[in-house]
Amino acid sequence: MNQQQGWTLDAIQQLREMARERIPVTVMSLKLKRPVEAVRAKLAQIGLTGVES
Repeated sequence: MNQQQGWTLDAIQQLREMARERIPVTVMSLKLKRPVEAVRAKLAQIGLTGVES
């Protein structure tokens, strides 16, 4: 399995903004060029739950 790309502060800020705007996780995944599961995991890690798939 390939090593996952780390999350930059900029990427986390973008993720928070998209979550605040209620953008679906699938769209976040495409915009951030990361797997859906990685986006969901990071949202959970930073305490942003309840974002739509």
